[in-house]
Amino acid sequence: MKKTVPIKPFWYADAVVLPKLVTIITTVNKEGIVNAAPYAYFMHYDVMQHHPRVIVGMRKTTHTYQNIAATGEFVVNFPPVNFLEDLMETCRFYPKGVNELDNTRFTPIPSQKVSPPSIKECGQIIECTLEKQYLLDNIQGHVLGNVVALVLDEELITLGREERFRKLNLPIGLGDEKRKYFYFGLIDKIEKHELKPPPKEERTEGEIKTGMPWEEEALKALMDIPSAIREMVVEMAEDIVKKEGAERVSYERYMKLVEEYAPKDVQERFEE
Repeated sequence: MKKTVPIKPFWYADAVVLPKLVTIITTVNKEGIVNAAPYAYFMHYDVMQHHPRVIVGMRKTTHTYQNIAATGEFVVNFPPVNFLEDLMETCRFYPKGVNELDNTRFTPIPSQKVSPPSIKECGQIIECTLEKQYLLDNIQGHVLGNVVALVLDEELITLGREERFRKLNLPIGLGDEKRKYFYFGLIDKIEKHELKPPPKEERTEGEIKTGMPWEEEALKALMDIPSAIREMVVEMAEDIVKKEGAERVSYERYMKLVEEYAPKDVQERFEE
C-alpha cells in the first residue's frame, strides 16, 4: 500500500531519494578570498556546443551565491569518493571570508579562463561565467552559467566511457537525515545497455517543412535522415547557417553538418 507523506522543507533530500552528482563550487569574493561549498542541484541547461550552459540551485543567502552575483564567475569541481570527508568539510558553516579549502586535503590550482581556483584532485572541472540569476522566492535562487571551459585530467580524455566512470570515481548524493547525516552511493557496478532503434521505415518523398530556402540536392539528401529526427536536423541546420550569415542551406554545407552532427552510427540509433 502506498501513502502520501507531508511535503516539508528539504523534501527532495529526506522524504524522497533523488540521486544526484555531488560537486564542489569554488568562487571568490570581490577581495579575492576563495569560498568552496558542495552542491548537488547541478545539471546541464543547454546541451549544444554553440551556447553550452549549466544551472545550479542554491539559497541566495549563501556565500557562493553572493560571490557569483558579485564577480560573475564560478568553477564546478567533481570530487572523487576518496575525498568525501574533505567534501563534508566544505559543507560546514564557516563565517564569511574563510577559505574552506584550507581545512581540506584539496589543492587549489589556477583555472584556465576564470578567477576562482579549480581543485587539482578533481578529474573533471567546468569553468563558468554568470549569464543570469533567478530568484525563486525570498530564500532560493538559481544561477545560470555559461560554460567557458571543460577541463579534464589528460589521461581521461582518451578513455572509453566506462573506463572514465571508474577513473573519476564520482560519489552519488542520496540525501540526508536531519540535515546532519549525509548519505552517498558509490559506483561499484556499471551496466551498459544498447539503445535499440525502431523498425526501418519506408523512404517517402513527403513534404518537408523548412524555415528558409534549401538547395534541391540538400532536400534530397535530407530524406536519408530518419523521419524521427528530420525536423530536429532541419532546425539545427538552419540555425547554424543563419548564424553564419547564409540565406539558404546549400548541399555542401548540409553534408558537412551531417558528417559533424549526425554521422551514420548516430542515425542508426533511430532505425534498424
